Amino acid sequence: MEEQLVSYIQDKILVTDEEMETILSYFKPIKLKKNELLLTNGQTSQRTFFVANGCLRIFFINEEGQESTRYFAFENQFATALVSFITSEPSEEFIQAVEETEVYYITHKDFYHLLEIVPKWEKFYRIYLEIAYVTNTKRLMSFLVQDALEKYRQLLAENPIIVRRLSNKMVASYLNISQETLSRLKSKL
Repeated sequence: MEEQLVSYIQDKILVTDEEMETILSYFKPIKLKKNELLLTNGQTSQRTFFVANGCLRIFFINEEGQESTRYFAFENQFATALVSFITSEPSEEFIQAVEETEVYYITHKDFYHLLEIVPKWEKFYRIYLEIAYVTNTKRLMSFLVQDALEKYRQLLAENPIIVRRLSNKMVASYLNISQETLSRLKSKL
């Protein structure tokens, strides 16, 4: 399991064996049950997670009580409530294990400590932020310019694992459409 994290880091930055050992010493493994919440609205995001196996979901609940999913993190992806993680302000998001999930986590304090003691971690963080920015901007653009069918087609083209592994309810929440609309779209394609 740890090999996945090592591979992910090595894919982003070149570090010595000693630096990798230092980085890994700050990551802790945890096994999560299906539907287990790692963060709730109002808590401050104190950890970032690397998914070794399973899936994490980052979502909001609106005033009507409807869930809107912002992001799914599957194997070999990082996830956190990034705004809260950066600002140390209470999060408006929830983080939930969608299925039995194994993650490595690093605390906010340790993540920032690594920035001080492993200079190459700064580049890792920059790449992490760039990936998050591009992902979130593409999502925002799809909401602003695409209709439901276009969003679903794009999801099938770019991230079909979401449709294959998750319930219609979660897929609909991710696309910001009703389950009925999703069923109609599936029957059209």
